[in-house]
Amino acid sequence: MLTILFDGIAYGMLLFVLAVGLAVTMGLMNFINLAHGAFAMAGGYITVLLMQRLDVPFLVSLPAAFLGAALLGAVLERTLYRPLYRKPHLDQVLFSIGLVFMSVAAVDYYVGSTQQIIHLPQWLKGRTEIGSLGMGHYRLFIIAVCAALTVGLQYILARTRFGSRLRASVDDQRVAAGMGINVNVVFLSTFAFGSGLAGLGGALGAEVLGLDPSFPLKFMIYFLIVVAVGGTSSITGPLLAALLLGIADVAGKYYVPRLGAFIVYALMIVILLWRPNGLFVRQGGKA
Repeated sequence: MLTILFDGIAYGMLLFVLAVGLAVTMGLMNFINLAHGAFAMAGGYITVLLMQRLDVPFLVSLPAAFLGAALLGAVLERTLYRPLYRKPHLDQVLFSIGLVFMSVAAVDYYVGSTQQIIHLPQWLKGRTEIGSLGMGHYRLFIIAVCAALTVGLQYILARTRFGSRLRASVDDQRVAAGMGINVNVVFLSTFAFGSGLAGLGGALGAEVLGLDPSFPLKFMIYFLIVVAVGGTSSITGPLLAALLLGIADVAGKYYVPRLGAFIVYALMIVILLWRPNGLFVRQGGKA
């Protein structure tokens, strides 16, 4: 049971890093970006190609995945996403869904449809046993990296000048611009950073989740569940939702494998019936 709990926490932390960028764009920027998984897939393939074709070490490929996905996000935000900020949500959904299918087709054409394999460093392989608790070294690494990112992200959004400028830009763009805040730069930086986090999550998750061109489609629903259950008004909500989802998914597949993902969806329904706006909402009840 302790091992299942540990694996579930590692899985949940990974899902949080993958989904937190979507929580930021939906909650703070009010943009529904269903193509978020495509940036995660981009980070995963950057890591795979750097390691397989250029023999880049794994730890060096992780920041490269973050920077590559962030750069891609910045270019797309400037050219494609920005004109849609004021459009209806249905337009945003249709546009981002179209990007997903385009990215899937492009990766399948240029890289192939086969499952990609990550060759981890020797020190990340293996397992440590402490009594009845078995801890995989790579999952320990994932928990440590994701925990550090969570603390850093919470600090940036809550305690820094950039975080206050972002909240001001979301609340009223005209007033924020009148106070000298460059709203376009704030949104560009936020979108790029969220895309970079997705790319880093895709790089970390390639060994755990698998990586192929259908990655954005397979995990899109998981990202949406994390955001819907956790709420979009804080980082704490998606973090708690990702941990619950990860533990429920791992435990369900171990104890009742025939039910598959039913446990996850049942948990989501129960939580949303109890808290329709998510676990954490702003005052006034708006997510």
